[in-house]
Amino acid sequence: MLVNNETGVVQPVPEVARMAKAAGWSVHTDAVQAAGKLPLAMGPLGVDYLSLSGHKFGGPQGVGALVLRPGMDPAPLLQGGGQERRRRAGTENVAGIAGLGLAAELALASPIDHRALQRQLEQALRETVPGVEIVADTTRRVSTITCALWPDATAERMVMKFDLKGVALSSGSACSSGKVTASHVLSAMGYAPEQARSALRFSTGWNTTPEDVAALTDVLQALS
Repeated sequence: MLVNNETGVVQPVPEVARMAKAAGWSVHTDAVQAAGKLPLAMGPLGVDYLSLSGHKFGGPQGVGALVLRPGMDPAPLLQGGGQERRRRAGTENVAGIAGLGLAAELALASPIDHRALQRQLEQALRETVPGVEIVADTTRRVSTITCALWPDATAERMVMKFDLKGVALSSGSACSSGKVTASHVLSAMGYAPEQARSALRFSTGWNTTPEDVAALTDVLQALS
């Protein structure tokens, strides 16, 4: 995983890839959270396979891509027809593929840089929520994800409060929505179970504006 989907931390994929290659392994990276935010050149990353998901950079839902280094020839995912260069049988989602392609072109031309929005958001959190902790705030992160540990409250409770104020956020990755257990990511980082259960993820997208963050600031003040 190139970018952790709970904390936004950029993982040292090139270093990991070098160690894996030295041991004779091929390397795949999940670059879903990095697409449109970080350079994704296969060479510098040192990977053989790289997967993307269209809706993470403005494309349609339900379509993704697997990028292969030249010379790689994985076994087919589905047997049958010769679609997807004989690697995934079945009728292609032409509209989805076209949408993903256009979104990729636009993301390449105008990559997301929300550092100013992230600073605005995290400053608002620190000023309105005494005791809040921004996870990995001194580590290299993408500018679209902020993970905050809420003092004296569970994430489940705070998600409901924000929802009633019209703010959509999550208590972890979207892949884990509905779970009430502590984040395994934060647990692995050394946080206590009660801290890991207090984590809220604030995410921004290609169409998020400073006005959106200002509106969130008003909600933070109302809830504080």
